Amino acid sequence: MSGTVSKIVRFNNEEEFLEDIEEAMERFTYLASRYGVNVIEGILLWDYVGIRDEEGIKIFRIGEFPYVEGTLRIDLDTLKILERYFDEIESRWEDLTTSEINYFVEMLNDALGEELVYYEAYGLGLERNEAYIILNIKGLYYLENVIDMEDRSILDEAVSLLMKYM
Repeated sequence: MSGTVSKIVRFNNEEEFLEDIEEAMERFTYLASRYGVNVIEGILLWDYVGIRDEEGIKIFRIGEFPYVEGTLRIDLDTLKILERYFDEIESRWEDLTTSEINYFVEMLNDALGEELVYYEAYGLGLERNEAYIILNIKGLYYLENVIDMEDRSILDEAVSLLMKYM
């Protein structure tokens, strides 16, 4: 992706980080609807996992499985195995490390007999309280030069929220 930068960011307060990123993404999404370019092209938190079902890969956080299982289009036996494993790992969420999540995903895929669960954060070198963000720097530069005065404060606020973590 030409013009993008990938960065691992660290945070102390996960709730505050998520709120800030959500606010920044809302502002950048609005600006993208007006100017055709989005600055935040992707984000991956340390505890995101993906599950492949009949429709594709669905991403969620460790601890969210009870909310996601109703959206998965997989057979009942696979769902029961996933539920058992996720119940176990979610019970230890407070002390989890990325290496433990990676090991858990490997064991889970072995139990399933195929690779249905994905965990990329470990391979990217993320640790607890870290996220991997892909930023479109060309897009940011473009916005900086073409944005209307009425939208300038929205861009400034979004950039300010991101800069807290850069």
